[in-house]
Amino acid sequence: MSHLTPPSQLPDADASATDPAGEASPTPEATGPEPDTSADAGPTGEEATGATDEGTGPTTDAAAQTDEPDVRPAAEEETADGAEDGKSAAVAAGDSADEAAGSTSTTTDEPALKDTASPTRPGWFGWRRRFPRTARGVRVGTTVLAGALVIEALVMPNRFDRMPLEAFFRLPVEAIIVAAVLLVLPSTARRITAVVVGALFGLSTVLKCLDMGFYQTLARPFDLVFDWVLLNDGADFLKDSLGRSGEVLAVIGVIVLFIAVLTLSALAMVRVADVLARHRPAAVRTTLVLGIAWIICFTMSVQVGGVVMATRGYTQYLGNRVQYVRDGLGDADVFKKQIPVDAFAKTPPDQLFTGLRGKDVLFTFIESYGRVALDDPTMAPEMDATLQAGDARLKSAGFASRSAWLRSPVTGAGSWLAHSTFLSGLWIKNQQRYRTLTTGDRATLTSYFQKTGAWRTVGIVPGVRKTWPEGKYFGLDNIYDSTHLGYNGPYFSWTPVPDQFSLESFEKLEYGKKNRDPIMAEIILASSHNPWSPIAHTIPWSDLGDGSVFNQIKKEGTNPTEVWKSAKRVRTEYRKAIQYSVDSLTQWMQRYGNKNTVLVFLGDHQPVPTVTGGTADKDVPITIVAHDPKVLDKIANWGWTDGIKPADNAPVLGMDKFRDRFMTAFGSTPAN
Repeated sequence: MSHLTPPSQLPDADASATDPAGEASPTPEATGPEPDTSADAGPTGEEATGATDEGTGPTTDAAAQTDEPDVRPAAEEETADGAEDGKSAAVAAGDSADEAAGSTSTTTDEPALKDTASPTRPGWFGWRRRFPRTARGVRVGTTVLAGALVIEALVMPNRFDRMPLEAFFRLPVEAIIVAAVLLVLPSTARRITAVVVGALFGLSTVLKCLDMGFYQTLARPFDLVFDWVLLNDGADFLKDSLGRSGEVLAVIGVIVLFIAVLTLSALAMVRVADVLARHRPAAVRTTLVLGIAWIICFTMSVQVGGVVMATRGYTQYLGNRVQYVRDGLGDADVFKKQIPVDAFAKTPPDQLFTGLRGKDVLFTFIESYGRVALDDPTMAPEMDATLQAGDARLKSAGFASRSAWLRSPVTGAGSWLAHSTFLSGLWIKNQQRYRTLTTGDRATLTSYFQKTGAWRTVGIVPGVRKTWPEGKYFGLDNIYDSTHLGYNGPYFSWTPVPDQFSLESFEKLEYGKKNRDPIMAEIILASSHNPWSPIAHTIPWSDLGDGSVFNQIKKEGTNPTEVWKSAKRVRTEYRKAIQYSVDSLTQWMQRYGNKNTVLVFLGDHQPVPTVTGGTADKDVPITIVAHDPKVLDKIANWGWTDGIKPADNAPVLGMDKFRDRFMTAFGSTPAN
């Protein structure tokens, strides 16, 4: 093509050119100037520059020659039809060359010269025309990525432990159905449907990612009804860890990512819908073939690597989600009917806990102390040694013990749900139930002790760093949180106060006082809280001081960032943390316990799946320790194991059943 080609010829040549991918050119005749008026419209792009320069002086030819290579390669890459049109344009250019050379351009308007987005320049700044092969590759690649994004949104599991490579190459029936629907819809309806379906796929992708996180920490999926409040707790955790600025940036990042996922999913679905419409005959045949293939694979249960290839898992996932929401919405009414059912609600105070009068009763929770600590072969030998040493300490101080299992409502996290289940006698499985419970008047095990007036009720809660209004509901006369235990040492990761120091503070602040009333205490031992790194170790009790001694102990501990790179190391640190908690408690009992001490200690829930290996088991150990033989005689018919390690076949009791059973065994009379 000559550099003198009149601009009026360029739209004709572009209009007849075929897109390398077989698609219509982005600059059809409708968007270009009419043949009989384009000459007056003036040149554009490099051609316009050439024509203008030629009319202004003798240096124009050189400039035009320089522009020519930029135009020629693009024309040569066109199809045969486009090439013929280009030749016609060249002839026309030759016929009018003298006229163009002998006159100055009539269109020297400067903005027109700089308009790089002219309709004669397809794509962004004309790059599609200059690089047609690259443009075709980008189009094909974008289409492939869009299709892959849609398929993966359908087949992606919602758990990390169910993500083998084969799972991403399954054939989802939902994709075939969506393709069939899009093929029969008219243009406008097709695009609207594509946007809606794409956004739905994006939402489900976000939900599956939330499920993955919840399965990793709570061994359950995200609850669309009850778990939103936990996101606020997560924001508070970020604030404590990263500061206010870090929290804000993290929240903004999550919001931007959420919008990006929805937008990309919708755009991908629109892209797929457009491709199906442009290649309708081939798309119809392909959809039919895939439909038949899916039916055959589904009927014959074809599997690759243990993964079923023909899946309808996305439909099942949505169905389960809908059922979860329906169950959650109805759960509030179910729970409200359970709250008033209390066998001891009308029992007179003097008929409560008659078998424990004069005793100090300590209910102690060991964070994350689950059955896995005793059953896992990689942890059992060391834990057995710790429990045997604990038994020996207790026996040397004149104590005996009985142990069994409780089934917790939660696993991985959610300690407050387990604690409230144990104390209230109700199954507190979600945050909504917890809030309903703690804002009502249902009596708990601890509040029944308070109701008698025979015990001073105390809470040792080192994990509480803020105001804890629920403490009043649980019937605690005095609460010692992390700021009231006299600790001036460092945090051990999440844990504000090491267990040994918490127990020593309890002795100094309450238990060791002379001429006091009997004490009922709820004690939380938090050193075994996730992430178990770094952890403290027991030291001579006389060396505890104000806790500053733990600064050096923390420096000698492990780095949680390094520990969590290996599941094996995480399990090792978890086991050491449980050992530290058990050692601290049994040493305290040996040192400070007396003939009136009754200790009930238990785990609140199993640790995270990284430690448990994803087991659905929610059992935790529970042990009752007493110096007075009459105390353990009252539970002799429970079938519990002697010692502080429950046997594998020891009874398993729902955590919500313990309150009433304990109250009945120790002299509380149910009201008629």
